[in-house]
Amino acid sequence: MLTFIKEFWLGISSYWKALKFINEHKLYWYFLIPAGFMLIIYYLGNSILNYKIAADLTNMNGIVWYFIQVALNISIALLLMKFTKYIVVILLSPLLSHLSQRCEKIVTGNTYSTNYKQIIKDVKRGVRLAIRNIIWEYSFFLLIIIIAWIGWGDPFRSPLLYLTFIIGFYYYGFGFIDYDNERRKMDEQESISFVRSHRGLAMGIGMVYSFLILVPINLEILFSITELKKYGFLHIFSILFQFVLWVCASIAPILAIVSASIAMIKIKSKNGDEILAKNLIES
Repeated sequence: MLTFIKEFWLGISSYWKALKFINEHKLYWYFLIPAGFMLIIYYLGNSILNYKIAADLTNMNGIVWYFIQVALNISIALLLMKFTKYIVVILLSPLLSHLSQRCEKIVTGNTYSTNYKQIIKDVKRGVRLAIRNIIWEYSFFLLIIIIAWIGWGDPFRSPLLYLTFIIGFYYYGFGFIDYDNERRKMDEQESISFVRSHRGLAMGIGMVYSFLILVPINLEILFSITELKKYGFLHIFSILFQFVLWVCASIAPILAIVSASIAMIKIKSKNGDEILAKNLIES
């Protein structure tokens, strides 16, 4: 239990160290990539939603085809607009892997050779592990909802619902720690065993990440500058507030991967798994 608490705190405190690390080594430009992705994906979804479909409504075939197009447009648009943050994290996978490796190189001097075959192998491994984690997390979610429904009638008013967030902390943290495990050529089972033995670290990293990424953002407000005349100061406040939330969600993946890298270096050094350079980040 004591080890869990120490590693949980290490996961949380690593975020502050990550901010200092990013500033010291001028890595802050990485923040611009997820921020740009988020706006582009949302803007694309909004454009698709507002796209006017030309159709021939004088016959049944034209009417059917029109409704199919409308349904498809709305589905794609909502997918892009409502799940923007999660799509960004998926697209960032190669960047996060690179950044994790770069952090370790800066701190320890360690370098890792890569080739096309290894990249393909790592991608397949990552996909399998991600699917495995999604299935487990969703299974726990369904189990909690069923128990809450039986005991409370309305599952979304049950205190058990908070357990889903705690489980989410673990699996979010798992994902960021696995970038390090992948680089050390651990297979899926080895990575699973490692993270299980360092649950506190995974949950600490995942908790802060969750608080940053799960904030409810309405990016539509950032694109509604024309409403300023109508709503005045109140709308300016809304824009600024959503801007702050957008920044938090945008920097979350970069902060999380740097934090996980810093924490993993400390875990490995304490376990005597590798010799670190003299510039190892101080506790």
